[in-house]
Amino acid sequence: MLYVSDTVAIQDWELTESFMRASGPGGQNVNKVSSAVELRFEAERSPSLSPAVKARLKRLAGRRWSLDGALILQVDTTRSQAQNREIARARLAELIARALVPPKRRIPTKPTKGSIRRRLDAKTQRGEIKALRSKPADP
Repeated sequence: MLYVSDTVAIQDWELTESFMRASGPGGQNVNKVSSAVELRFEAERSPSLSPAVKARLKRLAGRRWSLDGALILQVDTTRSQAQNREIARARLAELIARALVPPKRRIPTKPTKGSIRRRLDAKTQRGEIKALRSKPADP
């Protein structure tokens, strides 16, 4: 079980881990040991998350979100399989925690009368300056 917050815990059946050979450092060992981790979280079917949280998670996940509604994280940071598993689980928990926070609602504001007047005065003044640049009209 993966605990994300006090209210959200991801069950083990929602997570699938697969291991593969990692690229990068490791010397001859890199060709023998499957240390990279692919963590698959069935987010669309998860009963732990509300639809709003799932929508935010999908937006945050980007291309890591699969067509069948799963979030896929690949980690091959270290040479240790156990450390890579922990890193993947920590990244998943952090991503879900970010999705749990609802965005602040924007409250539209109106410009003050003074700011509108100042803007229009500045536009008028700028127009007069540009008008003075033109050639004088023939009488």
